[in-house]
Amino acid sequence: MDDENERAARAKKGSPFLNTAQAAFYVGLSQRTLEKMRLKGGGPQFRKHGRFVRYHIDDLDTWSKGLPQASESAKDRDGGRS
Repeated sequence: MDDENERAARAKKGSPFLNTAQAAFYVGLSQRTLEKMRLKGGGPQFRKHGRFVRYHIDDLDTWSKGLPQASESAKDRDGGRS
């Protein structure tokens, strides 16, 4: 795990592009979750560099910020109309 941290830190300094393992660590998800999101949609934007999938750090940050989610209590108060 520490190796992934170091690689992600080096990538952020040298290149803005992260592989799936680095991107997953960066956003706090599993690699498998990102892979599923690539197939089903809803995940961060990715790029194909030849046969390699790469995530740009800015795209990960943008996706992570996303739209704020309504809390369960807010849904309860307004009957789920948020």
